[in-house]
Amino acid sequence: QVQLVESGGGLVQPGGSLRLSCAASGRILGIGAMGWYRQAPGKQRELVATISTGGTTNYADFVKGRFTISRDNAKNAVYLQMNSLKPEDTAGYYCNADITSKRDRGLPFMYNYWGQGTQVTVSL
Repeated sequence: QVQLVESGGGLVQPGGSLRLSCAASGRILGIGAMGWYRQAPGKQRELVATISTGGTTNYADFVKGRFTISRDNAKNAVYLQMNSLKPEDTAGYYCNADITSKRDRGLPFMYNYWGQGTQVTVSL
């Protein structure tokens, strides 16, 4: 069974930094695009950043120049370095990935997975 597990959230003051990590585990054959999304209370989940297998990145306008997404294909992991954090960045942050996994029988199984989320709170 494939799992995505995030870590690195917490409470930080405005202007501070956090680094989120997400590691995939299970019978993984390959991972395609990976990304980070966030959801604040009462709001819809929104894209923060994505990264392709080859390293091509895409960012939401509201994080450009402040956040950096990266991945380590050998570790099946994706990271989000968040700098110059603002109170409006407060949200649950969720890891997302397209993962192909091995099954006991039949062809490999491709699915889009979500992590359980990690809370980021930016406040004095």
